[in-house]
Amino acid sequence: MRKLILLLVMCAMVVSAGAKKKVKTVVFPDGTPIPQWFSDVSKVDVATLGKMYKVTDYGVSTDSTVVQTEALQAVIDRAAQEGGGVVVIPQGTFLSGSLFFKKGTHLHVAEGGRLKGSDRIRDFKILDTRMEGQSLKYFAALVNADGIDGFTISGPGVIDGNGYNYWEEFWIRREYNRQCTNLEAMRPRLTYISNCTNVTVQDVHLINSPFWTNHVYRSDHVRFLDCYIFSPTSGMKAPSSDAIDLDVCHDVLVHGCYMSVNDDAVVLKGGKGTWADKDPNNGPNYNIVIEDCTYGRVHGCLTLGSESLHDRNIVLRRCKVTDASRVLWLKMRPDTPQHYEYVTVENIEGNCSSFLVVRPWTQFFKPEDREDMPLSTCNNIVMRGIRMDCKNFFDVGPSEKYALKDFTFEDINVRDQKKAFDPSFIENCVVKNVVIE
Repeated sequence: MRKLILLLVMCAMVVSAGAKKKVKTVVFPDGTPIPQWFSDVSKVDVATLGKMYKVTDYGVSTDSTVVQTEALQAVIDRAAQEGGGVVVIPQGTFLSGSLFFKKGTHLHVAEGGRLKGSDRIRDFKILDTRMEGQSLKYFAALVNADGIDGFTISGPGVIDGNGYNYWEEFWIRREYNRQCTNLEAMRPRLTYISNCTNVTVQDVHLINSPFWTNHVYRSDHVRFLDCYIFSPTSGMKAPSSDAIDLDVCHDVLVHGCYMSVNDDAVVLKGGKGTWADKDPNNGPNYNIVIEDCTYGRVHGCLTLGSESLHDRNIVLRRCKVTDASRVLWLKMRPDTPQHYEYVTVENIEGNCSSFLVVRPWTQFFKPEDREDMPLSTCNNIVMRGIRMDCKNFFDVGPSEKYALKDFTFEDINVRDQKKAFDPSFIENCVVKNVVIE
């Protein structure tokens, strides 16, 4: 009997040792462990967030033609005053200008519910905010949250930016004046989340934004889970309708989302200009994972820039791409000191025009004299496990304005019409098991 027990113990030890060997530490590109937080894709149980404030129970009309900003804001304010809770948009369409969520409040858009933005810019407040790598006065978004711990937006309903008239006016302005900037065409964003932590946006349809769809500034531990993010890419196109703009953020997870917009999908911002690294309102993005997503038509699946300073530990993995213009786009502004490092793109399949793009970005840039201007750098960029049909897999060019080093191309099998793969000008470039047909 003692021999049997000893044998079982020894077997258990062997199994345990074998199991331990199979466990691999999941790390960021720079080798630091990815925290367990990034593995938690469980949804927030809305029922645990407090009292439900169904807006139609508090004086909000079911008339979908009336702008009800004040009535909707009153429900949010009441929920905050009473200790917090969930503001519920029930079945029906509710038209509004800018709404401001407060401590302890959350937004839930129920099945068949639609929170729809006003198509008149007058319904959106002008305030101190953040836009295109600048801190400035601009229009608030439709949904705004600032300084909240634990803020949640949940679906399965729709937040609709109602952007058609804004898009039409933009294109008219651009036809009249080719130098018309985004900010001159007055348009609100769909959501703006700033100075927040422990944020979850889940299961909601975020569509038709007049401008950027989701803008997150100076926030951390933010999750986008199974969201549907869309704006038109044909007909009346939605200009600059980026899916998710991360601006001076860290610890962000984008999981299981569908993104199809008339601009870039996940975009890293942080500041722009010759002296941008000296502005305390600007800063880095780091520890960001985008995984298990599906891309429709987008300009770039993962874009660093055009208003970005320092991005580190960025992972794009296990994604399917349909008709993207670019997969990884490193926008290099000649007027801005930029450092993009430790970026990994792995296990991507589908089709695109260009897979990797590294080129100078000169749209609306303003170079100034600066004696100590740092040389911009892209380093430790890894692409592996790639299965794509491309028009141009390697759309990369050298420049005296930036340095490229420590790139890795590994386990890549692509069809490439251009066949321009030549990384000889990248310092210390590793090419392993790369097949280009």
